Parts: sequence; C-alpha cells; structure tokens
Amino acid sequence: MSSATTQGARTGGWKVDLHVLGPILALVALIIIGIILNPNFLSYANITNVLARSAFIGIIAVGMTFVITAGGLDLSVGSMAAFIAGLMILVMNTVLPMLGEGVSVIGVGIVLALVAGLIAGAVNGLLVTRAGIEAFIVTLGTMGIYRSLVTWLADGGTLSLDYAMRELYRPVYYGGLFGISWPIIVFALIAIGGEIVMRHTPFGRHCAAIGSNETVARYSTVPVKRVKTLTYVLLGFLVGIAVIMYVPRLGSASAATGLLWELEAIAAVIIGGTVLKGGFGRVWGTVVGVLILSLIGNILNLTDMVSPYLNGAIQGVIIILAVVLQRKGTAD
Repeated sequence: MSSATTQGARTGGWKVDLHVLGPILALVALIIIGIILNPNFLSYANITNVLARSAFIGIIAVGMTFVITAGGLDLSVGSMAAFIAGLMILVMNTVLPMLGEGVSVIGVGIVLALVAGLIAGAVNGLLVTRAGIEAFIVTLGTMGIYRSLVTWLADGGTLSLDYAMRELYRPVYYGGLFGISWPIIVFALIAIGGEIVMRHTPFGRHCAAIGSNETVARYSTVPVKRVKTLTYVLLGFLVGIAVIMYVPRLGSASAATGLLWELEAIAAVIIGGTVLKGGFGRVWGTVVGVLILSLIGNILNLTDMVSPYLNGAIQGVIIILAVVLQRKGTAD
C-alpha cells in the first residue's frame, strides 16, 4: 500500500486517514457553501445539470486513474475527444445519404468513436511501452496532432451534424431513465466498474505494482508493457464513450472542443487521492474529485463573488496544492 495511505492521526483510539477523508470533507464543505450562497443550489435542475456536464470528464478521469496508477500520464485526451467528435460527425454526415435517416447512422458513429478511441489509446500506449518514449512527450505530441487534425477537418471552423440526425440523436444526452439522464447513468456504471477492476482484479493490482516499482513488478513476472499499454487503450476507449455522450449535446465539434479536459481529468484524479507518481489509485476518489471541480465551477457561476473566468486558475491552484500535500504525506 502506498505511503500516501498511511498518513493519519490517532484521536481517541480511532485512526483518521486524512487522504481518505480529505476529498470527502472538501466536497461536503463545497455543498454547504453552495447552499449558503444560493438557495437554488440543491434544486433538481441544478444538480442534474452539474452531474450531466461532469459526466464527460468523469468518464475520462476513470481511465486516467488507471494510467496514472501505473505510473503514466496522458495529456492528449482533450484533443483526442475533439478529433474523435469531428471524425464521428464527418462520417455520420457522409453515410447519411446512403443509409438514410435512422439509428443505423448513429450506430455507425458510435462504432467509429469506440474504434477510433481504441486505436488512439493503443498508439499512445505502444509509443510509450514499445518505443520507450516518455509518456509526457508522446501525449504532448499527439495532443498537438489531434488538435491540428480536427482543425483541418473543420477547415478552421465547426463541423455540424445534420439537423435531422441531431434531433434523432439528442435523447442520448437529454433523455434518461427515471429522471436521470443517460450521461449520469453511464458515468455511474463506469465508475462502479472501474472501482471493481482497480480493487478486485489482477489488472488493477498490476497497475499499482508497476506504478510503485516497475523493476520489481517486472521481476515478479508482471507483464509490464502489456498492462501499461492496456491502461492507455482503456483510456482511449473511455474517451470514445465520452464523445458518444457529448456529440448529441451540441451536435457540433471544433478546435475548441475538449479544451483543457486533460487538465480537469488529471486534477480530478489527483484531488481524489491517486498518487501522481503512480503506485496507488482509487476510482471512487476520482469521482469525488470530479464532483469537487464541477461544484467549484457551478458555485462561481451561481454567485458573483469570483469571476467564473478564473475557474481554470482555481483548478490549477488546487492541482498544485494536492501535489504538495501528497509530497508532504510521502515525506512524513
């Protein structure tokens, strides 16, 4: 177990793990602040809106948790999402005259998004594990490539889905079950599945072992390269799912799509308690991190105390503080 989990204090015989309770206490504090500042904060419309908007980042952040736990990093997820969304819209508009207006066109788009995500994740993973290039360099490069490709596909503008198809596709984002929208349901299912995989499968344990000490993991017969590659493939696949949920929201994609998603996903993972250097990760903490970031943005929008344009700056400060606390915990 990572040293990050050992930080705690004994009070009256009870061991209080600050790394476990910290994100939860921060989330509760934000909810209380939101209630005090705006009476509509806990309204059904506001809560469902926050959860639905955070689902895209949340789905990606679950995959990012596995990558970081295994000692990796992926800066390309935002650009990857924009490229997949642009490609998906372009292909759906192209096959529309051949297949006619119907769910078959949506099916083509969904399959394309999943396959493109798998390939994009595999490219990142293979370049890191087989070519031996640092993850930071690989994903920084692919980040620029994907962003340029979507700009080129859109000819510098915006790719828009055919209007009739947009109306047919809208229920994937705006529809739901028992009043809960599909993005929230999908995010919840992926988070539960991710937590089970991380805690109760050899793959999750191998990710932690590799991130803790790659050399020791290799001598322990852990298939290091295969597991690390799979973490990137999984992340790419989840980016594809997030795009499937995102496209029906606006029905368009441009060079601005997915901007800073990588920052929010990495921030959510770190805030949730996953160690940035790898070796320890928890998916439920990532979910709490996603909610914390979403509530900060929501509270800024509901009040005029701080400009919502400073949301990115606040997130940056939170990332730095989270890493500082992790290092302090390791030093202790």
